[in-house]
Amino acid sequence: MKVRIVAVGKVKGRPMRAVLDDYLGRIGRYAKLEEVELKDGGAAEVRARFEKHLMKPGRVIALEVEGEAWSSERLAQEIERCEVGSVPAVTFLIGGSYGLPPEISAGADHRWSLGRITLPHRLARVVLAEQIYRAFTILRGEPYSH
Repeated sequence: MKVRIVAVGKVKGRPMRAVLDDYLGRIGRYAKLEEVELKDGGAAEVRARFEKHLMKPGRVIALEVEGEAWSSERLAQEIERCEVGSVPAVTFLIGGSYGLPPEISAGADHRWSLGRITLPHRLARVVLAEQIYRAFTILRGEPYSH
């Protein structure tokens, strides 16, 4: 299975980039991983950039403040469904300062919220990567998740 993170903006700061790269490397032990950083712009441009990177067949999960709150275990269940169901890719979407284009969010299989707070997209990407890694450790019964 492939895990893909598609996000607007770059993670430039060295400390945050180092943390993100650490989690991305850990995820790579369990799945093929791809990180796509999109350039920000007008609504139509951003929508087109996201559309270009959506993988079908596959599962698309849009990160949205107004999405459904999931526990780490629920994310693990979603990833397990994909693994067991031979879903070739799970794509996570993170918008920029104006969020995801509405058409992109509406077309996602799931709308997931990391919480009711608004996170900077760079920090949301780190939290997402950590949660994906945690989900894989939960599925494999590894000690990180305890």
